[in-house]
Amino acid sequence: MTAYFPAADNWQSLDPATAGFDPAQLAAAFSYAATQELTASRDLRDMVPKGERHPYDRQLGPLQDRSPAAGLVVKNGYLVGSFGPIDSVEVTFSCSKSYISAVAGLACNDGLFNDLDEPVGHSVKDGGFDSAHNAQITWRHLLQLTSEWEGELFGIPDWIDRDRKVGSAAPGMEGSVIGGSAALVDEHRALQTPGTFWEYNDIRVNRAALALLRLYHKALPEILKTRIMDPIGASATWQWHGYETSWVEENGEKIQAVSGGAHWGGGIWINSYDHARFGLLYSRRGYWGDRQLLPEAWIGRTLQPCDLNPEYGLLWWLNHQHAMSDLACVESFAARGAGGNIVFVEPQKDLVIVLRWCGNTKGVIDRILASEKAGH
Repeated sequence: MTAYFPAADNWQSLDPATAGFDPAQLAAAFSYAATQELTASRDLRDMVPKGERHPYDRQLGPLQDRSPAAGLVVKNGYLVGSFGPIDSVEVTFSCSKSYISAVAGLACNDGLFNDLDEPVGHSVKDGGFDSAHNAQITWRHLLQLTSEWEGELFGIPDWIDRDRKVGSAAPGMEGSVIGGSAALVDEHRALQTPGTFWEYNDIRVNRAALALLRLYHKALPEILKTRIMDPIGASATWQWHGYETSWVEENGEKIQAVSGGAHWGGGIWINSYDHARFGLLYSRRGYWGDRQLLPEAWIGRTLQPCDLNPEYGLLWWLNHQHAMSDLACVESFAARGAGGNIVFVEPQKDLVIVLRWCGNTKGVIDRILASEKAGH
């Protein structure tokens, strides 16, 4: 049977029973999800730092009010069900990081860097990797969040995000703290050797995004649009923002470097349909129809657990320890952002679940998976 890929202007649906779900249980899962909406303010500007710790530790990129909780389920490429305003273009926080990972895969395949263990400074010559400490940083370090990059970027020093605690039990991932600043423990901890310490640090992710801009000499949204989003039939409504301070010069042209989250605003804004298309691309190992948009080998490397954090790959979260779902296979993975934003991929079932502003993503995902199991 030929795999189904949704056309740009026509995403076919299957009723839940035909797709292998128990309709009543799936409807109950959606009803439960609607009750789990994030309790924090819908004005996301309330959730970012206010400059108390540093003049640039504040909103630097655009933000907007969020919508109510929403979500959808895709099985074998077909839309099976949804709830809430799934066509609303929403801030997505750290789900943006997984889109950076995709651009990195393109860059590696294009020969702009040769290997994950190649020092970034071999190909990026903007001064950011010149120090003895930063010269040790490889692409793997940047994409696995083990770089320990030291410096100031777009006016923000790296220590602002040092010892920021996120993960399956951390504030912010399930909605309790959106910006993440309340989860900081010790801004002055000593730096470790690159590759020896895992830390969720947005300055360093933004440094990865800037490094990719330097390789392509173009803005990352342009690369993502032409190489990924247009080919998978995404709408024209998604956006990828940077900061008021993140304009850089490249070959005599001013280009805005984008952010890998909305910790200080910005990041990818996208509707649930387009999120799901991106998740489906990864479920299909980089194929869209008869085109290989991302190398299958790159996706395989992306989903290998980091030695220092088995819940993390290359800017994707992994279900390696069932942190995101008890019922999904350990090979499942997700683009995951604060405030209960998630694009969850269960590759064994060719299943994609998108949730927005959901305070209990694990509970909702497992209810959806239970309804799929009950339908067989």
